Amino acid sequence: MMVAGREFFARGVVRAMAVVGTLVLAAAIADGPAAADDKAPIVMKISLAALNEALHQFAKDYAALIDKESGGRIKTEIYPASQLGSIPRQIEGTQFGAIQCVVTPPEFYSGIDERFEVMAAPGLVDTLAQAQRLTADPQVRKLMLGLGADKGLRGVGLFVSQPSSIISKAPIRHLADFKGKKLRIFASQFQSETFGRLGVTPVAMSLGDVLPALQQGAIDGAVAGTVIYNAMHYQDAAKYVTNIGQPVIFGFAAVSKKWYDGLPADLQQIIDKAAVEAMVQVDPQTVEIDDHADKAWVASGGELIDLPPDEQASMLKTFSSVAADVSKTKPAVSAAYQTVAEAAARVKK
Repeated sequence: MMVAGREFFARGVVRAMAVVGTLVLAAAIADGPAAADDKAPIVMKISLAALNEALHQFAKDYAALIDKESGGRIKTEIYPASQLGSIPRQIEGTQFGAIQCVVTPPEFYSGIDERFEVMAAPGLVDTLAQAQRLTADPQVRKLMLGLGADKGLRGVGLFVSQPSSIISKAPIRHLADFKGKKLRIFASQFQSETFGRLGVTPVAMSLGDVLPALQQGAIDGAVAGTVIYNAMHYQDAAKYVTNIGQPVIFGFAAVSKKWYDGLPADLQQIIDKAAVEAMVQVDPQTVEIDDHADKAWVASGGELIDLPPDEQASMLKTFSSVAADVSKTKPAVSAAYQTVAEAAARVKK
């Protein structure tokens, strides 16, 4: 009886182990591909101050390419119109990884590295087409995208936004009309020197603060582009836009180096490759966006003003030595400007 009892017990143990084995196998199968599919995607927040213009279009193209190429492993979220804070806060958030990507004109990174300012040199390029060829120049891309690497930023994109124009509460039809005006500029010594030569008081200001400042009379006007004025409904505060064309406004996209370094190698490649493709995509779109903005501005009751040809030429002559004067006491800035200026001359047609 005792032997039979032991055999019965042994058979029971075997059956129990078989059941457990089946359950473990089923659990392993359940935790396989299905579990991988359920893994939460990596969130990539893309932040910018602009809205419905070239920087925003680049962000949308970039995000779409990343979403597609990553197969859903990265989930992009775009936050335009300074939803995640002022431009300095957006850049700071990207440095520390709270924001994964920031897109803004390069001048706003000048607190990180002064060489970012060289793209804001007036007279660097004459046309939008030349500016687009400049951003595609290998030496310029290597220089600009490499800046900020030691400060938590990985440059991924350099492209063109729009020519500069001045929005003002009172019309600026002649160079003399600039004198005494208080104008918002980008945070750049190149811009403060440029517009200071016109007799204005330059005030560096983040984009999100411009419209309230215009409405409250804290400034008389601002430097940006018609696309911005139109998209953000500046007509409610000022209706006059003077096209000065200089400097051309560029866009610069950087991702958080901390975040990027934590990605698998294949996703890093997707982040870099998608940026290159987005830079190509945005160029023809930029031309269309800028053209539409001018027409929409006039249709909404705004006025576009060109300086008389002789005064435009005089203004450009006044601007011609800005880059040399600003960079002459800064060897690194001077060298960077020479690299960019030589490339601009190569791509001029």
